[in-house]
Amino acid sequence: MAYRIAPSLLSADFARLGEEVQAVIDAGADFIHFDVMDNHYVPNLTVGPLVCAAIKPYATVPIDVHLMVSPVDALVGEFAKAGATYITFHPEATRHIDRTIALIRDCGCKPGLVFNPATPLDYLDWVVDQLDMVLLMSVNPGFAGQSFIPYTLEKLRSARHHIHAAQQRTGREILLEVDGGVKADNIGAIAEAGADTFVAGSAVFTGNDYRQTISALRVALEKVS
Repeated sequence: MAYRIAPSLLSADFARLGEEVQAVIDAGADFIHFDVMDNHYVPNLTVGPLVCAAIKPYATVPIDVHLMVSPVDALVGEFAKAGATYITFHPEATRHIDRTIALIRDCGCKPGLVFNPATPLDYLDWVVDQLDMVLLMSVNPGFAGQSFIPYTLEKLRSARHHIHAAQQRTGREILLEVDGGVKADNIGAIAEAGADTFVAGSAVFTGNDYRQTISALRVALEKVS
């Protein structure tokens, strides 16, 4: 399985975001994870389309935009114009999940659905064939630096089952991403449970050597059977 590391800018130095994006890409990042919070759906306020557009010239890898906002649809087009590759959203944040997925694709981006720790995966029964990414939160969304919630591992196994069945039906690639508390000492277990894409914020940006940190994550992944 191909594994992808997606450093989250939520833990980066906001005074020099362009440099931070370039630095983690040079250190081996596969994606840039861009957390959007509205102080409504989650208790924090972060960044919007203008900031995404500002970092786009520095991002030579896909920008993975995670919308923690409600409502969702009004921002989809703005982030598509700003350079997003993937746009993921929470099912609770829209009244019409199917319509929002279609809107993201119509705007030229790849749609994904995000599940909070206690949100059931039932939505996948109906829309997984339309998705390019499933993102499981392994912390409650809103803040960086939280600890990984252990029961996410079982949820990952269930999500992997849904995705495998969808890939058998459609032949399409669907990424299974996990976000929250991912570190070198647990990334192997997370991969074994089924994840292939790993958001790492504080684990990467709080260190002094981004290349060394990302390399340590990859070394741990190489041990997964």
